[in-house]
Amino acid sequence: MIINIYVYRTIKEDYLRDKEMNLLTQANMIATRTTEAIYESNHQFDQFALKEMMQSFDAQIQGRILIADENRIIVYDSFHEFNNKKLEHPNIIRSIKGETVVREYHSEQYGRTMYTSVPITRQSHVVGVVFLSVSLEHVYDRIANVSNRLIVMSFLGLGMITVISILFANLITKPIKRLTETMQKTAQGKFGGRIPIKGNDEISQLGVAYNLMSTKLSQIDKQRRDFVANVSHELKTPLTSMKLLSESLLMQEGGDIAIYREFLSDIDTEIDRLNKIIESLLMLVDLNEDKLTIEYEITYVNYLVEKVTQSIKPLAEQKKIKIIINQWHKIQIYLDQGKIHQALTNIIYNAVKYTEDGGKVVITLYREGNRAIIKIADNGIGISEEELPYIFERFYRVDSARSRKTGGSGLGLSISEQIIHLHQGTIEVESKEHKGTTVYVKLPIDLKTGL
Repeated sequence: MIINIYVYRTIKEDYLRDKEMNLLTQANMIATRTTEAIYESNHQFDQFALKEMMQSFDAQIQGRILIADENRIIVYDSFHEFNNKKLEHPNIIRSIKGETVVREYHSEQYGRTMYTSVPITRQSHVVGVVFLSVSLEHVYDRIANVSNRLIVMSFLGLGMITVISILFANLITKPIKRLTETMQKTAQGKFGGRIPIKGNDEISQLGVAYNLMSTKLSQIDKQRRDFVANVSHELKTPLTSMKLLSESLLMQEGGDIAIYREFLSDIDTEIDRLNKIIESLLMLVDLNEDKLTIEYEITYVNYLVEKVTQSIKPLAEQKKIKIIINQWHKIQIYLDQGKIHQALTNIIYNAVKYTEDGGKVVITLYREGNRAIIKIADNGIGISEEELPYIFERFYRVDSARSRKTGGSGLGLSISEQIIHLHQGTIEVESKEHKGTTVYVKLPIDLKTGL
């Protein structure tokens, strides 16, 4: 509406300005022509010549033409009402003094009218006045028509804007409402909800981000449930064994001491197994919550590999597995000896455990660029291509029956991977079923320790 008012006022001013300029032009033309009808001797008008002259202007003006002499006596009136009469009109009085006057008036008889008066000069002397009176009603009618059209167009535009706003509001709020409902379900623990994506606007991008988050939450929730189930199973297995063994002992009446020792030895083994699982779980919690402190110190990696190998030799000798160490380079780097020792122990232990009796494990230490490489290769049972991507997941075991038989919990490789990542290193695995597995542990030589 404010725009309409501004447009209306602008159009009105333009129309009136054009009318004013047009009347001034015509009045000046008449003033110039009327000088031809003035006697040079007494500056009086030749009324006959003036009448003949004005006939051509009457049709053009579409209003009233008055010619007054210097005494304000009307010498020509196109309406023949004031001929030879003195007219005391303010415009005429001012123009006799040499002014050009344009004024708009309103009267009950003629309505809105524009009066224009210009002086008639001859030899720099005012000898009369041209006075034009033109109705403005047709101008205001035209302005009113334009105003009415503007109002109609404004209402039509407002209606269209309202409809378009409602449509756009629905387009915007509908996906937001759907997103809100899905998020509320997620907040209630109902993971996996997805939002249909249409277009590529900001809402769609938000939907894509939410779907990715929802998928990740579903995976995390599944991992959590699997983790709880696996932990429960892993803890239950040794506890069940200990309960059965202890019940068997309780039922013995004066049994052989050798049987008691055997049962107590089995209970002790299960306790050790249970303790290892709990220690591994606690380490995983520390790794996940970034609570694990890395104590860097300069370490001779060759010696560390030999030390790990010595700790696993009893199992290798028991299975008649040969462990070969190739040291191509002498390497000293900053690392946490205890944690890297644990990571390497888990990896080499698995290599020995899953290699058939009489096999071999080859450990090679060398430099490659700015990295120290520890390569552990065995000729054991290997891992299938389908199972290879999952070996670093918690509790994942390629051969569950064999793992449980040998005391595996499925946590060793997961812990090793995270320890190596904490050292800004990587671990890579290559394997072929029934042919063997090769693990590459790559540690940076110029490790940024912050020391």
